[in-house]
Amino acid sequence: MKIAVMGAGAVGSYIGAMLARAGHDVTLIARPSHVEAVKAHGLRLTGIHFQGSVAVNATIDASGVSGANVALLCVKSGDTESAGRAMAPYLAADTTVLSLQNGVDNAERLQAVIGRTVVPAAVYVAAEMAEAGHVLHKGRGDLIIGPSPASIEIARHFSAAAIPTVVSDDVVGALWVKLITNCVYNALSAVAELPYGPLFKVDGVIDVANDVINECLAVARALGISIPVDIRNTVLALADTMPQQSSSTAQDLARGKPTEIDHLNGYVVTKGAGLGIPTPVNRALQIMVRLREARRTLAS
Repeated sequence: MKIAVMGAGAVGSYIGAMLARAGHDVTLIARPSHVEAVKAHGLRLTGIHFQGSVAVNATIDASGVSGANVALLCVKSGDTESAGRAMAPYLAADTTVLSLQNGVDNAERLQAVIGRTVVPAAVYVAAEMAEAGHVLHKGRGDLIIGPSPASIEIARHFSAAAIPTVVSDDVVGALWVKLITNCVYNALSAVAELPYGPLFKVDGVIDVANDVINECLAVARALGISIPVDIRNTVLALADTMPQQSSSTAQDLARGKPTEIDHLNGYVVTKGAGLGIPTPVNRALQIMVRLREARRTLAS
């Protein structure tokens, strides 16, 4: 397949690298520093499955999606609409567009901008940028994608490239499970500047996590979203399975980048307000991250 990755940060670059290793024609659309490094030395991947350099195409221009069979949108949630407008003129009629993003409403928002069906996907990849052109893969690497005429073929190719992928009619439920997980871990890890293992050894953190889960479940149920009965165990187990991982929000703050907090805890707060459901713990975590962002802005 010919695959374009729009917004190739850590997750998009990791997926792009694995697909390129499997023989697919991959183009990364990314920031100038990342593109320059990839062009000069290839995409360096330090990970569980592979360590070395992978040859991929790279450009800063949204026209890199031209002719792609599959376009993967991997930008931050706040950039969904602008990225959609940038790549829309270059999408072929038969290009399948997938949203590989945090949050639960990106596919819907992107669809409104580009005027075509977007396939939502729940992404489970622990990765971060060591530096421009160099991705660290720390764990997992699997996807759940929604149904489309091309989804079964995409899942087959991705799985063969060591990106285990399944097609699900309930991808929205999977996105909510990931949202709840992010609501628990992202802000806490960012504010404390701690990875998950040490974070959850602090007295009271599990109590806060349970409060966050309770609020998220109340909103999800009011919206008619089906959540697995073992969600609490699933979410809390992450601290033991990925003890050295820091959240994407923590990474964003450390690098001076805007966070996605308004699309994570903030999304639950907004939906809860519309439904008349109190979400004070999620609101507090959202505001704490906003305060960290404000402090960074004032310092600069």
